Amino acid sequence: MRKQIKRFIDVIGFRSFLMIVLLITASVQFLLMLDNVKGVTYDISMGSLAPETIRAAKTVEDTEKTEREREAAGEAIQPIYDYNTEIAQQRTSFVSLIFDLAIEAQEEIQKDEKLTKSDELQIIQKKLKDVYESQDNFKLTDGQLLQLINTPSEDLLLTRDFVAQSVKVMLQEPIRKAEVEEQQKSIENIIKMNEKVPQSLEETATVIGRTAIVENEKVNVEKTELAKKQAIEAVEPTKILQGQIIVQEGEMVEQEIYRQLQLLGLIDNQSSLKPVVGLIILIFLQMSFIFMLFDRSKSKLSIKRNGLLVTVIIYIASLFIMKLTSIVAQDFDVMVAFIYPTAMATMLVRLLANDRAAIVVTLLCSASAGLMFQESYAAILQMDIALYILFGGFASLFFMRSVEKRAHLLQASGVITVINLMFITFYLLMTQSGYGLAEISFYVGAAVISGILSGALTMGLLPFFESMFGILSTMRLIELSNPNHPLLKKILTEAPGTYHHSVMVANLAEAACEAIGADGLLARVGCYYHDVGKTRRPAFFIENQMSGINPHDSLPPESSAEIIIAHTTDGAEMLRKHKMPQEIIDIALQHHGTSLLKFFLHKAREEGKELDEAQFRYPGPKPQTKEAAIISIADSVEAAVRSMKAPNAEKIQKLIQSIIQDRVKDDQFDECDVSLKELKKIEDVLCKTLNGIFHSRIEYPDEKA
Repeated sequence: MRKQIKRFIDVIGFRSFLMIVLLITASVQFLLMLDNVKGVTYDISMGSLAPETIRAAKTVEDTEKTEREREAAGEAIQPIYDYNTEIAQQRTSFVSLIFDLAIEAQEEIQKDEKLTKSDELQIIQKKLKDVYESQDNFKLTDGQLLQLINTPSEDLLLTRDFVAQSVKVMLQEPIRKAEVEEQQKSIENIIKMNEKVPQSLEETATVIGRTAIVENEKVNVEKTELAKKQAIEAVEPTKILQGQIIVQEGEMVEQEIYRQLQLLGLIDNQSSLKPVVGLIILIFLQMSFIFMLFDRSKSKLSIKRNGLLVTVIIYIASLFIMKLTSIVAQDFDVMVAFIYPTAMATMLVRLLANDRAAIVVTLLCSASAGLMFQESYAAILQMDIALYILFGGFASLFFMRSVEKRAHLLQASGVITVINLMFITFYLLMTQSGYGLAEISFYVGAAVISGILSGALTMGLLPFFESMFGILSTMRLIELSNPNHPLLKKILTEAPGTYHHSVMVANLAEAACEAIGADGLLARVGCYYHDVGKTRRPAFFIENQMSGINPHDSLPPESSAEIIIAHTTDGAEMLRKHKMPQEIIDIALQHHGTSLLKFFLHKAREEGKELDEAQFRYPGPKPQTKEAAIISIADSVEAAVRSMKAPNAEKIQKLIQSIIQDRVKDDQFDECDVSLKELKKIEDVLCKTLNGIFHSRIEYPDEKA
């Protein structure tokens, strides 16, 4: 399967493969989450009976009802009037002016006795001209003017004062437009009933009095409109709240109820595409994060490929678990979703891929869970569940930094359980609801189950993913380093010299790897197994020749070379039979690369044999990784230094330099990305480590002397 995927990636390129994988993932996620966003609708018509109690699935504003209430609030505002206190004085002055002008006209007329009535009328009309122009609908008839002229001035003065005072008193009270006619009648009656007004002047006085009564309290349009606006704005929008009961089971669906159901989109024929589009946008954002994570990764193609597949498979598996849990949760009144293993996906991705992928998966699972566990009358996202998974996932990231054994996973599960319990406590306190003992027990149990499931599922699924994708996790490497492993026990019992050599090489290789940022643990474990092929013919390798007998002395050099060279392929075959990780198998095959067995080639030429040099070279391949290159150097260095007589720092350094230069000249590092700068660091670390092993010792005196 892995080979087919590799070929497929080689053909289309990793970016195209990434997009295809994410498209498949997005499609699966869309199908799993579609029902959660479509919502529930009902086959209801106006006048029918509600099949069940229907609640609002979301908070919406009832715009129609809000508008009705605002119109009513505006109409309820009474007009605001402004009372003008100056009008009383103005109208009093108006009354006095008429009579005063009449008196002036009398005085002018009395100066000329030859004036006719027509002349007299012209004089008084001339006096009143300005008054006529300033007052609308006021004009005295000729008869009324003659009454003014012919009435003695004493009577005019008395009438003036009485009418003016009556007008003043009446206008000191607010008079609105609708009340003007009534007040004019009132002053007319007052004038007619008063004895101070001569009967001959009664008609004229009445006209003047009625004209003087005007509206003195008018509507202030600006203030009235402002008050209406404020009243309208003060009306809060009418909302149908989430969880609000719209209609009880068996209740008749009246027009107003039906309108609200339509507004909420709960009628069958009102299916909306908006939630579906929203879901597509959410999934697009989530897939974008995964795309950027792996597209920008500088890791090897195989690591990126495995990391991508592991991440999306674990994410999809998490979605399936969420879906099943959400289906079961519909039959319970409590939040069954709290049982979901909050840290499972995070821990698996952390162990099988890397920290960054684990963080992304935690965020994606949190967002998806918030949507999938959404209740029918909850918000857009079920934030309590989203935060629950977020805290559980990040807790596992912080407490899994040093996970090297499966027992550590159990410890991490314990910590996750504590975090879950703390969040559950927060949830119960913040909801401010009264919970019974049974409900509290359920939530506490759910938090514990979630933590335990996180660890248990991680331990159970980890070997499956390791086997499926050939992923070598830190935990797997730690397990392989156990001396009780059958292959390590085989090396120890059948080839003890090789075992000791492997341990020494492991120490050297691990130190060198850590110096240049390579995987020191992989190098150490790879060293433990790199010479396992020697167990087939242990006596043919010098470190296992305890008796001093060397079988190669009786063999032709080409046969000896064949036996020595075979230990790499024999080792790889044995490792495959024990289903060892490919990285370990590669180290067994690559730790000698295609290097030359110079000793046996030289021996053959000394015997006069002209043999092809290829017979004395390892089959390879050459080291493909930094770890394999370092092990190649460390393997040769350890064997060479061990064979030295009286090794010291200078000899060791020259030897290491010689071995590294020889490998470089032989093009053994052409297929891995180790640089000359890194080779220098490797040389320094190997010198330092070997000097610590082969340090100078005090020479003890000879007791016989």
